[in-house]
Amino acid sequence: MGKTATADMFKALDIPVFDADDTVHNLQAPGGAALPAISTAFPGTVKDQSLNRAMLGTLVFKDKAALKKLEAIMHPLVAKMRQIFIRGAQAEGEALIVLDEPLLFETEQAGGCDHIVVVSAGVDVQKARVMARPNMTEEKFAGIIATQMSDADKRALADTVILTDKGFDAARADVKKLVVALQAQEGS
Repeated sequence: MGKTATADMFKALDIPVFDADDTVHNLQAPGGAALPAISTAFPGTVKDQSLNRAMLGTLVFKDKAALKKLEAIMHPLVAKMRQIFIRGAQAEGEALIVLDEPLLFETEQAGGCDHIVVVSAGVDVQKARVMARPNMTEEKFAGIIATQMSDADKRALADTVILTDKGFDAARADVKKLVVALQAQEGS
């Protein structure tokens, strides 16, 4: 959809961004906080404090129960890190922050947000972007789509939709316009 590029546009405007994907990667990195629970739940996937992501992916993308087990490990850890980020931003006096959460609705985190921005692109653009990722397959792509709410449903729940298939300049202008409006709203 262009979510990461759009988050970078907010960062360029000095808006702090919590990146849930980066948080997951850090929690699963060598020595990460999620590794002991993952090792217990999925024996053989962690060796020498390092996660075999390919092995874990093979286990969870074909098995809904296994995916739920992994989510039960990861979602609370991500939520804890999100709260640390929010408290830190509040302590710094930040008026606006962005939560870059690919599963915001699916994990029922939207209720804690004041304004919901959905980043969207046409189906063909979305698929092309995902398929360009390293080690992505049609099967993995289908698995990702199956775990997410439809784009149409997300758009319907959004306060703002940023379309990223119109190019970076258009998306950047939309982000800037939104930030100015939210800052004005915050100041009133």
